Amino acid sequence: MRFTRRFVVAGVLSAWVPALARAADRLRADRIVVIKSERRLDLLKDGQVIRSYPVRLGRHPVGPKIFQFDGRTPEGVYTIDRRSRVSAFHLALHISYPQADNVARAAKYNLPAGGAIFIHGTPGTDKRFERDWTDGCIAVSNRAIEEIWTLVDNGTPIEIRP
Repeated sequence: MRFTRRFVVAGVLSAWVPALARAADRLRADRIVVIKSERRLDLLKDGQVIRSYPVRLGRHPVGPKIFQFDGRTPEGVYTIDRRSRVSAFHLALHISYPQADNVARAAKYNLPAGGAIFIHGTPGTDKRFERDWTDGCIAVSNRAIEEIWTLVDNGTPIEIRP
């Protein structure tokens, strides 16, 4: 009897696992769009929004990032190029900023462009989520970054609009 129960449970689980994997693939985002003026991050799949999250931005959110520590969030098209579980901000997805044009813009001011731009959660509690507070990153709630983490692969394009 004990063997039979284990066999049945194993059979049921083996049927569910591929179904869960297919469901996760259907939900996996193929693009991220951030609309700074609306403080919104959308995950898209085949051009359709599958999830939407409120965001907080750099302390000076209007306009593109010009140089490191200007408190602005970049604008343009980038990719998610790596992720970090070890972060002061819960979880973090790195955005491929800066690109050549960003470096050239910062060089006009004889300053570095920076480079530590992430989508991340909040430190500790979500209290800081009430206002724009980052150095240029895109902050979401800790619950949101956990969901985004599972739905976004490295290499996913991200467009950050004004």
